[in-house]
Amino acid sequence: MFIYTAKLHRKRILFGIIALVLVCGLLLTLAGTYNLWGTQTVASSAAEAPDKVKTNEDRIAYLESFGWTVTPEPLAVEELAIPEVFDESLTDYLALQDSQGFDLSQFAGKNVKRYTYGITNYPTGEENIMVSILIYKNHVIGGEVFSATTGELLHGLARNA
Repeated sequence: MFIYTAKLHRKRILFGIIALVLVCGLLLTLAGTYNLWGTQTVASSAAEAPDKVKTNEDRIAYLESFGWTVTPEPLAVEELAIPEVFDESLTDYLALQDSQGFDLSQFAGKNVKRYTYGITNYPTGEENIMVSILIYKNHVIGGEVFSATTGELLHGLARNA
């Protein structure tokens, strides 16, 4: 039979605990930075989406975070089905959403709501410019600015896009 003894000093125990806490904090920071949890993140150039976008006021506040002044009520509210399989006709649209940090492939086959507002402060002074946001379960999952006159997709939600 063998008996082992160890002499532990309080300073060494305290140092070990502090080192362990620092290593755990560093690992959590790196996991968040490199998105190791597999969750969706919004690009740093875009305004951060709030946790819940439940009301018209929430949607307007979200759009105002990009610098837009919009109509007080949506001009259109539509229920859309995100396709199960994306074809080539959606390539540009999906690239735009991806550039903003939105991954619509996560919502394939889901029904979403699209809220469209008129922009009243578009920098060029052009009229009939609209902004739409896609909402799934009270979360913003996409958005774009487009011309109602030409139907042309202009850019993402950010004003400098």
